[in-house]
Amino acid sequence: MKMHQYETVKSVGRVICHDITKIEKGAFKGALFKKGHRIRAEDVEILLSLGKNHIYALELEAGDLHEDEAGERIANALAGPGIEISGPSEGRLDLVAAHQGMLKIDLSRLQRINCIPDVVVATLHSGTPVDLGERVAGAKVIPLIVNEETVNEVERICREASPLLQVSPYLSFKLGGVITGREVMDGRIQDAFAPVLAQKAAAYGLDQPSIRFAGDDGDQIAASIEELLADGCNLIIITGGMSVDPDDVTPSGIKKTGAELVKYGAPALPGAMFLLAYKGEVPLIGLPACAMYFQNTVLDILLPRLLAGERVTAAEIAALGHGGLCRRCETCFYPKCSFGKGGF
Repeated sequence: MKMHQYETVKSVGRVICHDITKIEKGAFKGALFKKGHRIRAEDVEILLSLGKNHIYALELEAGDLHEDEAGERIANALAGPGIEISGPSEGRLDLVAAHQGMLKIDLSRLQRINCIPDVVVATLHSGTPVDLGERVAGAKVIPLIVNEETVNEVERICREASPLLQVSPYLSFKLGGVITGREVMDGRIQDAFAPVLAQKAAAYGLDQPSIRFAGDDGDQIAASIEELLADGCNLIIITGGMSVDPDDVTPSGIKKTGAELVKYGAPALPGAMFLLAYKGEVPLIGLPACAMYFQNTVLDILLPRLLAGERVTAAEIAALGHGGLCRRCETCFYPKCSFGKGGF
């Protein structure tokens, strides 16, 4: 990389090596062109009007890359399915969600990339639910000019395996719900769980859930689950009866279906009495009563992963302990907070 003086009229494509300011009394004072700007044809007349008949610009040598080009190559290497690229802006490229879904990141490779000198890639947490157009990552190089081998190394790491960064779309699910409790089944109290399930379904673009009611009886709960399975439900949430009291039999009802228990109990508050099992490929969720009272619980951490087709393991649930404590803010901003961001 060298610095040379060029006639402004012959400087298109050159990289400015210092800020060029404009002072207009009472209207503007500041950098009109910033260091690193690549001169365009439409910039020439503006530069001449500033009295810049000559420009000091950088001349790239073999193996040099301007920060914009380097950033573009890095962003393209990072981006997998469901990711679009925006920019560059001052050398930074933004990666944004092309659709609603769950952000999935290979964290080990991300860390290796950020250990490469002069490279910066910042992301949201892996497993975060994101909306269409939401920024999920930003990438740039630190210097104005970087050696191409730096970018080559990033590209090699990105090619090693599946996409390093992607937004997995939510799959098509038919949601079923089993509302347990004799007091609800007999109409003694009004059910408060079905509206919660309906709200969760709507948030992810699912049809309203098919609901069954069961008393405090393991066989009834199992039979209701089987009915929903026969009706084509491929995600079933069983609500209430999740504590260790003798008459709370939801876990035993789930087990009576022959489902494979993944984990009973999650290191997340609220939501500690959460249960996850699988009947074949169908997730069965035992949902504790806290979901009626708190806007977000462990269900909201795990539901995006299940809807994206992830098969959640016991180890992954155990990892939720780091970040699994909700702050219970007066105004809830989930998922734009720390809740559930330590696992996965």
